[in-house]
Amino acid sequence: MKQSVIETATEGLKDFGEHLKTDPIPPFYRELRRYDRSKLRADLTAGATVAMVTIPQSVGFALLAGIPVEAALTCAIVGGLFCALFTTSRHLVFGPTNTISIILASALAGLHGTELTSLQKVLVLGSLIGFIQIGAGVLKLGNLTQFISRTVILAYGAGVAVHIVAGQVGNLLGVGQPEQHDIISVLLQLIEKFVLREVNLFTAGVGLGTMALLILLQRLKPQWPTGLLVLLVGGGAAMLLRLDHFGVPLVRDSGAVAGTMPLFTGFPLSGEGAKLVPQIFSAALAAALLGMLEAINITKTLATKSGQRIDPNRELIAMGVGNLTATTFGAMPGSASFVRSALNEKSGARTQMSAIFSSVLLLILGLAVARYTNYIPTAVIAAMLIVLAWHLVDWPRIGIARTATGADNAVFWITFTATLFLKLDTAIFVGVGISLVAFLRKASMPILSEYTFNATGHLAVMQNELKRTHTQISIIHVEGELFFGAADIFQTQVLQLAENDDIKVFILRLKNARHLDATTVMALLELRESLQGRDRHLLVSGISRDVARVLKNSGALAKLGEENVFPAEANPTISTKRAMERALELLPSKNRGVRLFYDRPQGSA
Repeated sequence: MKQSVIETATEGLKDFGEHLKTDPIPPFYRELRRYDRSKLRADLTAGATVAMVTIPQSVGFALLAGIPVEAALTCAIVGGLFCALFTTSRHLVFGPTNTISIILASALAGLHGTELTSLQKVLVLGSLIGFIQIGAGVLKLGNLTQFISRTVILAYGAGVAVHIVAGQVGNLLGVGQPEQHDIISVLLQLIEKFVLREVNLFTAGVGLGTMALLILLQRLKPQWPTGLLVLLVGGGAAMLLRLDHFGVPLVRDSGAVAGTMPLFTGFPLSGEGAKLVPQIFSAALAAALLGMLEAINITKTLATKSGQRIDPNRELIAMGVGNLTATTFGAMPGSASFVRSALNEKSGARTQMSAIFSSVLLLILGLAVARYTNYIPTAVIAAMLIVLAWHLVDWPRIGIARTATGADNAVFWITFTATLFLKLDTAIFVGVGISLVAFLRKASMPILSEYTFNATGHLAVMQNELKRTHTQISIIHVEGELFFGAADIFQTQVLQLAENDDIKVFILRLKNARHLDATTVMALLELRESLQGRDRHLLVSGISRDVARVLKNSGALAKLGEENVFPAEANPTISTKRAMERALELLPSKNRGVRLFYDRPQGSA
């Protein structure tokens, strides 16, 4: 029987408490016990590589979300460090990501009627995300992410990539940012600017040139920190050529980067921030859910290469801790970064110390070069984000998702369309909902087939109706899930058989039926009442211990009559033979026979 949410949560709390008693030490501390010089060297190298890539990405994500650059850098420094202390993955890197940034931008655009600044709103949102993720990890809800299709994640990522490109094209070509951030408004403004020839050619040249340089470097020297190199070249060119005199916007025009040390600011959920919770809870839940999916997907993918054992629920707790500590230091919320986590693994990271080294080095680099970032043209950042968005789209796996099954193709396009035209938090719920509907539809199609006893006394699928020797007893073999989604189909198909007046006794063979719930039990009792009203009988054979427990706890066993229910035995045919003997007792005439149910084609209603 399926558990309720309350039962799942209660068991999750008990299991988590027991787990802490038996394994109270986070994996990071166990790694330190066997830490040596070779691991230190490998982790330092990987940490430095990740830190160099994090700086340009953080600048871009901050501009994407519309918040100060320091808020993104601090997320990678503080949140990344604390997440590494609790994660079970040796390669996970926590920090600002493109999906989180785009969700923040979408959420901020819809918030009105408050005196809080954009950053203060982001901090409230980040703290909610942290609490949700920690709660989900404690309640062991990380295991539920396996029921969400990867097709949803692929479609959502592709939609987010389109949003990133649409939001940065204005910066790339020097036409400015649109007042509205939806796709239609962005396209209309771009068309209007081009028609009116309001394009800054110097800015467009810088943006398109940067994009070409990025693509060229990634193809020729993929091992180089191309993002960092492009930022250095762009900033240096802007300073030497005084590009701001030609109307090329710089980072400082969106807010100067001071390069200050991260400072503790306290929890933002107080006063005006608490009033904001009802408006942003949906966005926080969507971001937390997406963070869960990203973290578990990334850690499991990397774990297959390194042979690690990953605990999804501890990963959620680690991410929640990272988000809560980041917000207390005035930083934006973050998530697991696939790009930086994969880079960490490829760079030879051996333990979680690589992520800690990355945070420390990022702090040093941030203080050293922060002021220099003020001179980087926004067109350079836009070019980098657009190229990054292209890589965000997983073309090979999207091809698999769109061609594997019709259901996957439908889930992909519905989720992708919702991501383009709905709020991003709404879009992720639409995708998850459609994915679950597709799953339930497949799971709710039990197979009912016609069985008979052959000449040797064994049960077998009947191939020829003309060979039936008995006509008053029908054996119906039921196989598949019999939860609430399948109850109506199961009941309807058996009732269709009952239209044959010659059949007096029905034997439901439930040996391979699974997961009975309250809805199925009620359908079974309604079927019995319908047959009784026409002077017919219902017997049940081959039930497992779980099915027997559900029937007994619900009171259905007493209503069916214990003499009419036959548990499964070691020999798979014994319970059905005993049901046959009972059926013969119930027949009013000596002309007793068995007619078996037709084999309905799989997938029919």
